[in-house]
Amino acid sequence: MNVVSENATVLLIGASRGLGHALAAEYIDRGSHVVATVRGPGRTALHDLRQTAGGRLEIEHVDMNAPEQIHALRERLGARRFDLLFVNAGVTNRQEETTADVTTDEFTRLMVTNALSPMRVIETLGGLVDPDGTVAVMSSGQGSIANNERGGFEIYRASKSALNQLMRSYAARHRDDPRALLLMAPGWVKTDLGGPNARLSINESIPNLVTTVDAQRGRSGLQYLDYLGRTVAW
Repeated sequence: MNVVSENATVLLIGASRGLGHALAAEYIDRGSHVVATVRGPGRTALHDLRQTAGGRLEIEHVDMNAPEQIHALRERLGARRFDLLFVNAGVTNRQEETTADVTTDEFTRLMVTNALSPMRVIETLGGLVDPDGTVAVMSSGQGSIANNERGGFEIYRASKSALNQLMRSYAARHRDDPRALLLMAPGWVKTDLGGPNARLSINESIPNLVTTVDAQRGRSGLQYLDYLGRTVAW
């Protein structure tokens, strides 16, 4: 059992399926208590997980794109404190869609969901994280400008690059923050978002990613890391 995750408190934003659900399951398996969010009112795989979590999973309903719902969650959580805030929620679009043909509405959807909303969550909920804790957000290797030599997923890439830049600005505004700040790249994973042709299974990505996140606790400042703990080029 991982000694960092054991008895840790985790606030996980976006956990109804895919990587978020896998993160919740992994932290519960490692002995953490998890407060995880879903967007809609319907039953999800996370609700099934709660039945076997031994009381260590709470589910909250939040649409990350609705600032008033983020603030309402902050009020509900009150004086609670967490070892980790992990913002996972995000969306993608068609691989072949470029700035030549993307609609303004679709471009806005990706930028708001993948860049602006995660930062709003951190601005609103970050104060719940202990001074020796961690604030992490799910980025992507496709957010790397330096490594973009093949193109594809042009708008998605731009949204994750924007997220990375906004997180750097956040870190610059909080230079004296003792917490670890992380942008995590999970690899190309077989999920609804990653698709069936992805290189990694969830089990190859998420346990390693959690181990990497845990290893950064107590290391202040911002890092952009992949699921194996390797630095990703900006």
